[in-house]
Amino acid sequence: MEDHIVKIISVEPVTHDVIRFKVEKPEGYIFVSGQATDMSINTPELKKEKRPFTFTSLNDDKHLEFVIKIYDSHNGVTKELGKLKQGDELIIGDVWGAIEYKGEGVFIAGGAGVTPFIAILRQLQAENKIANNKLIFTNKTEKDIILKKEFKEMLGKNFITTLTDEKKEGYENNRIDYTFLKEKIDNFKQHFYVCGPPELVTAISEALTQLGAKTDAVIFEK
Repeated sequence: MEDHIVKIISVEPVTHDVIRFKVEKPEGYIFVSGQATDMSINTPELKKEKRPFTFTSLNDDKHLEFVIKIYDSHNGVTKELGKLKQGDELIIGDVWGAIEYKGEGVFIAGGAGVTPFIAILRQLQAENKIANNKLIFTNKTEKDIILKKEFKEMLGKNFITTLTDEKKEGYENNRIDYTFLKEKIDNFKQHFYVCGPPELVTAISEALTQLGAKTDAVIFEK
């Protein structure tokens, strides 16, 4: 695996605990929307502490972008990422797997699990192929919603948000379960893309199967 040292171009808050990092793009570096790389901070103490992060930029962009949730309560890599500034260095590896777009369908995400979908939806928008793709996005509170304005502009009525810990006008106040999915989706023969905490992914996958979705049409992050 070839590693690349890249400088941070900019650091910008997206929500109260999510940061957008724009970084240099190595020459000849190619990826497909939905893919990821292993990344670490280029310091003697942290350069071997690699973690997977999905690209949120498009392959045609001149820079790389990552939208990363910072866990300040954990003494881990994201806490250290949250301290970085313009000019600091990261180490990125080769491109790998993640979620592959296989056709129009429903994207279902919990919290920071939405990040693999950002580049996929942006790419579809850039190619005028957003069509009837739908995003169902669950968060604890309104302030946790990542890129709410952008998703709303891209998807319109096909952007459905639900809050589990807060009741607020304009939002659903339900967990994504069998009943919720049955109410919001009228075609279970299409593709489904699911990403989020493992317990959420498991529960949604089981509910989709019970509702008639084929196992090979439910796509997870790999």
